[in-house]
Amino acid sequence: MAAYRLQKKNAIAQEGLNLLGKQFSISETEADPQGILVRSSRVDTDDYPSLLAVSRAGAGVNTITVDKATSKGICIFNTPGANANAVVDLVFPMIGVWQRNIYKGILFCESLQDLDGKEVDSEVEKRKSAFRGMEIAGKTLAVIGLGQIGVRLANGGIHRFMKVKGFDPKPMLINIHMLLPEVQVLHSLDEAIGEADIISLHVPLIDKNRHFVNAEFLSRVKKGALLVNYARGPIVDEEAVIQALDEGRLSGYIADFPTENLLGHEKILLTPHLGASTSESEENCAMMAVREISNYLLYGNITNSVNFPNVEMIPSDAVKTRLIVINRDVPGMIAFITNVLGDHNINIDSYINESNGTIGYNIIDMETDVIEDIVTHIEQNDDVIRTRIISFVR
Repeated sequence: MAAYRLQKKNAIAQEGLNLLGKQFSISETEADPQGILVRSSRVDTDDYPSLLAVSRAGAGVNTITVDKATSKGICIFNTPGANANAVVDLVFPMIGVWQRNIYKGILFCESLQDLDGKEVDSEVEKRKSAFRGMEIAGKTLAVIGLGQIGVRLANGGIHRFMKVKGFDPKPMLINIHMLLPEVQVLHSLDEAIGEADIISLHVPLIDKNRHFVNAEFLSRVKKGALLVNYARGPIVDEEAVIQALDEGRLSGYIADFPTENLLGHEKILLTPHLGASTSESEENCAMMAVREISNYLLYGNITNSVNFPNVEMIPSDAVKTRLIVINRDVPGMIAFITNVLGDHNINIDSYINESNGTIGYNIIDMETDVIEDIVTHIEQNDDVIRTRIISFVR
């Protein structure tokens, strides 16, 4: 019998599902899952009483009630970097399509179908100058948001002989260390966008980033800049962008998020949310999401959580029980937990604690069973959010 029940929302690539062991059952109709695998559907974590974790096969988690989950001790995972190549693979071609007028050129060629050979040749020679474009080499690219996608895009700009400026208000060192030395990392958004010919957005959709690009932002960009959005639609104020296009402050807007407002504008080029739509990206995201949720449910280990600290510990062969304690990050919790265990004559084999400033996460390994009274005692502490007991059968 499976130990953990999973609900699958959306199409999760089979390559990922194949990684699930016999400890798991998975169904789209599971009413009371302990784990959820999701791509784009909305997840209200309050709807699932037994839920322990949600793993999103993608980067953004704006469709998941993360705050609710945190308050109930539910771990939320995403898959940063798994779709990075797919997005970068699309952004540069789309910039090229715009800069070189390729889209208009293709439409022109399709309009010639009713002509004979000589007429086609004549029309091409007569009209081709109308589609003359610009190269991206030598242009200044501003990459706003230096996560996995932003870093790879910035490095790609260097390989294309561009001048690249990067900005991230809260850069992660692990990502910054991946940047090529030629990328200029700036500490001011104004410095990054003020002289940029092309501005590419790669910031997450969180509340403070909604309408991140607004009229005030656009007033500070170089006249005639090209704006590219392969992050999330709502980070851009569409009305402000359209006004900037109409006034000539922006030369164009390329985005992966079609809306009624944007359709039909001659200076806007849209794709139908194709950023991560490659077979490789979907497989990578699914495999990472499955590994994350299975490692959490089976061992309590955390990698790539958006609301819990990352922490991993391998149990020794002697460990019979693993106790997980999730608490608010307040002083004295480690002492409290160890004192409770000591009062019940429980010997601790290994103990690890990590915090992200909001949540404290404790993994305690023991060579004995943990009696229910101990867990009840720990849970009576007002700062304890949730506990779990994981038993290892040797």
